[in-house]
Amino acid sequence: MSTRKPILRFIFVLLSLLLVLKFNVATEIEDELEELLAVDEEVEREADGGGEKLSEAEVLSKAQRIVIELNNENTERVVNGNEFVLVLGYAPWCPRSAELMPHFAEAATSLKELKVPIVMAKLDADRYPKPASFLGVKGFPTLLLFVNGTSQPYSGGFTADDMVIWTRKKTGTPVIRISSVVEAEKFLRKYQKFLLGRFDKFEGPDYEEFVSAAKSDNETQFVEVNQVELAKVLYPAINSKGRFLGIVKSEPERYTVYDGAFTMNKILEFVDYNKFPLVTTLTEMNSVRVYASPVKLQVLVFANIDDFKLLLDPLQDVARTFKSKIMFIYVDIDDENLAKPFLTLFGLEESKKPVVAAFNNGMSSKYLLESKPTRSNIEDFCNNLVQGSLAPYFKSQPIPDNTEASVHVIVGKTFDDEILSSKKDVLLEVFTPWCINCEATSKQVEKLAKHYKGSSSLVFARIDASANEHPNLQVNDYPTLLLYRADDKANPIKLSTKSGLKELAASINKYLKVKNVKDEL
Repeated sequence: MSTRKPILRFIFVLLSLLLVLKFNVATEIEDELEELLAVDEEVEREADGGGEKLSEAEVLSKAQRIVIELNNENTERVVNGNEFVLVLGYAPWCPRSAELMPHFAEAATSLKELKVPIVMAKLDADRYPKPASFLGVKGFPTLLLFVNGTSQPYSGGFTADDMVIWTRKKTGTPVIRISSVVEAEKFLRKYQKFLLGRFDKFEGPDYEEFVSAAKSDNETQFVEVNQVELAKVLYPAINSKGRFLGIVKSEPERYTVYDGAFTMNKILEFVDYNKFPLVTTLTEMNSVRVYASPVKLQVLVFANIDDFKLLLDPLQDVARTFKSKIMFIYVDIDDENLAKPFLTLFGLEESKKPVVAAFNNGMSSKYLLESKPTRSNIEDFCNNLVQGSLAPYFKSQPIPDNTEASVHVIVGKTFDDEILSSKKDVLLEVFTPWCINCEATSKQVEKLAKHYKGSSSLVFARIDASANEHPNLQVNDYPTLLLYRADDKANPIKLSTKSGLKELAASINKYLKVKNVKDEL
């Protein structure tokens, strides 16, 4: 057995070479691929003694062989010589490419078994820049569908099932028709989320709108039946003998009935609002779809896996109450790539305890649950969010002691009292730690503070804009110098940070009546 396997592999390689030489440039890639795979499968059966199940590694290896490797020589021939080609542009050093590759290979295997007329191909765009430019690969990873040589961007999900659903829709099978109980049971084993349509006849205006919606949707499998008995296999909760639409998901909220008008837009809206679980776990793979949700109110729960398990049941209860009004998202707080960008917005990037936050994507507002994340507190938080009575959150550092400071440190919580409500004039320096020119401006402000030390009407202050926010402080350029006059706090005057000390002092004197000032600078 051990000597036979290398011989068989040698025969396979030899036959493969002969097959490649046999076909000329005009030969269809798919025909060539079929023969190569037939030889490959025969070799595997003989080498394994026949009938033995392939290991997971062998299955992946086989799947990857189905995917054609593009290069300088064959790229144009493959893309222009086939009706449908799905291309994955990748780079070997790209982590996202490495994560996507096995899903792409698995999708290739499924599509082949389903006899979908598509060629799956991948290109090392880092190694082959010329064909990458020809295809339009500009980043990694990139998925592109070519239809008769013309490309269109991939717009589906990134699991193998997502890619299969999207590809079948784009190649002519937007809806799967089921005609028997056996087919229905097989379908249920394969699909965890789908939209069921039951029609007496597969024709008429309502049915046409259903099919149009199936073609427009990019990630949910649509399935159709005309027998109530078959519909009940897929959707046991069905209680209608007429036309019917309902979405099925593999979660506690498994069945949702559609009761709207049978128009494409309304059906698509129903799918968009109901396709996610009660609580969606955010991943690199689904992040784009999550952010694109039409549900503008989003509640995010940041916690480690153990803490989240304790929160899941009460969170699902709350999510059920606010279904279609709020999207609930779980983010692993230990995943810095996913959690830290959000937590930084609240000044909580170092937090390890559970955090419940919310966003109104329609208004770019953010909110924070500042009490313990119990079921009742989360529910009250969500009620206020929906009603619009929740106060937006502005991050702030702890309140500092400015008793002996020549330049006062302002934080988000003290901005009102020390700037807007103060009876004094205030020169405020707005900076960030990562700003290149801020240090020079800070030194100038300190010298100015000493120069005007004798004045009781002018206060010098600074605020770190990376760690503090206030609705009345809208600054995007750092450093920034703002002069708040005592009699007009609503209209601060912006001073030039490129001016020298004397010029800045002259500007201050121009706008303010300052007494007891030192002569020299």
